[in-house]
Formats: sequence, C-alpha cells, structure tokens
Amino acid sequence: QVQLVESGGGLVQAGASLRLSCAASGRTFYNMGWFRQAPGEGRAFVAAINWSGSSTYYADSVKGRFTISRDNAKNTVYLQMNSLKPEDAAVYYCAVQIKSWGTIVSDGYKYWGQGTQVTVSS
Repeated sequence: QVQLVESGGGLVQAGASLRLSCAASGRTFYNMGWFRQAPGEGRAFVAAINWSGSSTYYADSVKGRFTISRDNAKNTVYLQMNSLKPEDAAVYYCAVQIKSWGTIVSDGYKYWGQGTQVTVSS
C-alpha cells in the first residue's frame, strides 16, 4: 500500500513559478505521474517519471515549462512549474503508474493523493 500527500500549491500571478511536492509512504520505487483537474473537467495528465528518475514525459501543454523530478532518498516526487498561465489553474494530483510506461490516462494510475490547489491570476 502506498500513501501519497501533495503540497506546495497556492495562489500566484501569471508568469510565476511553483514547486509541488508529492511525499510517499510505503514502497515507493514506482513510476509516478502528476495529473490536474480544473473545475468541470476530467483529470488530465501532466507529467510522469520512471522509478529511477532517468526518464520523463510530459503533456504538450506543459512541455518546456514544467519539470518532474524525484528524490528517492526522501520518497518525494516534485513538479517544478514555471511561466504559469491562468489555464494551469487546477487541483494537482500525484499517483503511482500501474500500467505500461507512456500511459497518460488516469485509469493507468492508482493511489491518488488528496490534491493541492494551484490558482493563477492573470
């Protein structure tokens, strides 16, 4: 069993940066992903990282602005978000990838955290 706790969200102006954290308990050497969900929308893939941190992939909408990383010694996955836009506003979730590498659909992930709110003002 894995428990995930996200943190680091907040209210920022467009163009600012935030770093989200996802702290894991239990067995943690999994591929991990970040998703986001805006009001009235489904959960959308943002980024994923493999268990060692050597491989990553991103949604086109965040490529070049967001960076996913991990520190396995701290059992933590990060999402560095730069040049934030109002359309990045959402609740951000981390989860364990349970299907093949490259999965971007939410049912390919499990053990969702409670989420952290990101609000971007224009």
